[in-house]
Amino acid sequence: MALLRYPVIETRRLHLRELTLDDTEAVFIHFSDPLVVEFMDIEVCRSREEAAEIILFHMQDSGCRYGMFLKGTGELVGTCGFHCWNRSKDKSKAEIGFDVGSAHWRKGYMLESVQPIIQLGFTQMELDYIEATTELDNIPSQQLLKKLGFSQSAELVDQLVYFTLNRTENPM
Repeated sequence: MALLRYPVIETRRLHLRELTLDDTEAVFIHFSDPLVVEFMDIEVCRSREEAAEIILFHMQDSGCRYGMFLKGTGELVGTCGFHCWNRSKDKSKAEIGFDVGSAHWRKGYMLESVQPIIQLGFTQMELDYIEATTELDNIPSQQLLKKLGFSQSAELVDQLVYFTLNRTENPM
């Protein structure tokens, strides 16, 4: 198992930890669902090698990608974390991303997972602000970001809706 750079996080129903190559099968199954990747910038996962590439990308990226595992069963229900971490002296920022398996929609897992991930971003990663983008039609993600206290930009860029959350405005 790979050395983890970030702490394991426990929530009421979930065990959150960085994805490793040991999770290749679960990641393959998760990203093979067309509904999961519908609003993402990746295609449906077609092989275990592609799943391993997804994991390796995040392991080598400057941010982190957590798997969201159900307590008790250990089933992967989604992923969340940061990418595009810019550690500028002026403003440290990263983009948050998240996804959940279609069988687990509308169960509150994203809110339960993303709240402690945001806290990790502001405390351990010392981010000044967090960015997020969604496609115009991805209303559930937009609703989640608003519930988490993100501010929506009035302007679309490349048909994407932009959101930000500043450390000083963090409601949690």
